[in-house]
Amino acid sequence: MLTNIKNHLLQMPRSRKRFLLLSLDVLLIPLILLGSFLLRYTGTYIFSGKVWLIFPLAVLVAIPIFMKLGLYRAVLRYFRSRAIISIMIATLLSTIAWVGVVNLLHVADIPASIALIYWLGTFTVITAIRLMAQAWLYGNTQNKITGKKILIYGAGIAGSQLANVLKTDPSYYISGFIDDDPSLKGWSVLGHTIYSPYQLEEVINNKSIDEIILAMPSAGVTRRQEILKKLEPLTITVRSIPAFADLASGKLKASDIKDIDIDDLLGRDEVKPDDSLLPSNIKDKVVMVTGAGGSIGSELCRQIINLAPTKLILLEQSEYALYQIEQELESLMRKNNIEVPLNKVLGSITNPVLLKRLFKHKNIQTIYHAAAYKHVPLVEENPVAGLSNNVFGTQLLAEQALKANVNTFILISTDKAVRPTNVMGCSKRVAEMVLQALSEKPECQTTFSMVRFGNVLGSSGSVVPKFRQQIREGGPITVTHKEITRFFMSIPEAVQLVIQAGAMAKGGDVFVLDMGKSVKIADLARKMIQLSGLTVKDEENIDGDIEIKYTGLRPGEKLYEELLIGDNVSGTHHPRIMRANETFKYWDQLQEELGSLQNAMQSEKVAQIKTELASLVDGYTPWLKKETKNNKTSTTNIIHLKQ
Repeated sequence: MLTNIKNHLLQMPRSRKRFLLLSLDVLLIPLILLGSFLLRYTGTYIFSGKVWLIFPLAVLVAIPIFMKLGLYRAVLRYFRSRAIISIMIATLLSTIAWVGVVNLLHVADIPASIALIYWLGTFTVITAIRLMAQAWLYGNTQNKITGKKILIYGAGIAGSQLANVLKTDPSYYISGFIDDDPSLKGWSVLGHTIYSPYQLEEVINNKSIDEIILAMPSAGVTRRQEILKKLEPLTITVRSIPAFADLASGKLKASDIKDIDIDDLLGRDEVKPDDSLLPSNIKDKVVMVTGAGGSIGSELCRQIINLAPTKLILLEQSEYALYQIEQELESLMRKNNIEVPLNKVLGSITNPVLLKRLFKHKNIQTIYHAAAYKHVPLVEENPVAGLSNNVFGTQLLAEQALKANVNTFILISTDKAVRPTNVMGCSKRVAEMVLQALSEKPECQTTFSMVRFGNVLGSSGSVVPKFRQQIREGGPITVTHKEITRFFMSIPEAVQLVIQAGAMAKGGDVFVLDMGKSVKIADLARKMIQLSGLTVKDEENIDGDIEIKYTGLRPGEKLYEELLIGDNVSGTHHPRIMRANETFKYWDQLQEELGSLQNAMQSEKVAQIKTELASLVDGYTPWLKKETKNNKTSTTNIIHLKQ
């Protein structure tokens, strides 16, 4: 029977639970007051005349004060020390107000001792009732240890909700909470003890903890980094819960717990976007995204549909990628009650017939050009394909956009375009030069601009998923060089900045995103190993779990990436977006040099192609493999072409 009552109470709506608590307080207050008199006068006090009015007055005074101070807004499941302090203040104020009203109305003469006993009684009973109800309704149901032993970092609402989800999951055993608030040390949530971060190592060792789950979704990146820095030396698996919005909607599941966000290891607090810039090139416009199924292109599409375009055209040469992004966008629109017509176009930017048809019939106003071959080693081995797509595909697309008087054209570029040492970076710099030259043509009515940034976390080819896979397989993690560094940014943040940069363009602009500090890849690998609960195997620890193996720089790979060709840079309205003022070639000269490059590509002689690129792009230092005399496979010797 008790189980049925408990289940019935748990299933009640929150409003009814609040009413139940309020009704209970209405009954308890007169009883507590009566007990106060009986204690003070050892059961001999006689209530006569108007004295009986003290009981309804106590209720009428206390309940509004309790409501005002939020005693019925607090969720019983997450009842903790702050709620107890609120009860203490509320009962004290209600006692003072009650004594004042009783004396003002000349109902009775209330001794100070009665007031004190009444206050202590109401505080003690109301607090005890709530604590007992919490323990009975939401107490720890994990009677025996099954599954991995976990600590939840964060004893707030998110941590409490997570514990409530996991307490019935046999694959987890909650061993306690960790919280930075020193006032919570020793308290309990849902029957689990709260420990201080200073007790972490002791608790992990004594309780044989297998995993820590971060439940601090509202904490900034800087704060999360501080916590992770403390956890790294403990060699314990650290994972995290999803965004706070998912918790609020009640959709959190044990399966939603994920590996720690790599943003927390590398990132910084994101700057809030300028809401006046975001819709500038999108709202009520026909927008096309090339490479719509790629890492950057797909995120562009996700953000664009929330900015109310008239139509969104998805251009993608991969059938599977196009299908995936279409399905995802349709799902997002249903979820958010958005209606944006989608045109799915399967094809390549190198197809002139397709592009002419698109620009003739679609009335395109804004283009985000994200279609590119971007993997450095692959483009280095396939320079003709890389240049055909990245350079001449961009040229074809831009010329068609110019003829159709497209309003805005934004190219997604890369830090590898700066003093490039590889064909991919070189191809992106030439693509930038094409747009710069076209924007200077007298008849140009299109605002061409390009946005240059570094590596994005989680994109295809990113080191992060690669390292995670290598850790799962037991290692080794492969890093090309001990000193190699890269800039990193999350995909959503990069895309948000791209949209804002495009809105500030005047024509021929090269925008550079502030990527923060560059990150040493070897340090990233080490952090990922340690936060997976493993140790690095090296000379100092030969019994470690995962080795970091250095394989040597690949052809065309730099130790350090740059974002600027020169020092001539100016700020913009946005603190994370800069405008680079760089030299360029006028269209007639560039067209002639592009013709020479095409001739070299037709011969498919890599050395000749790279020689043409070296004359075309300032600062390009190409690498070539030196072939052996007997024409067998190439050696790994690298020679630099002189410009």
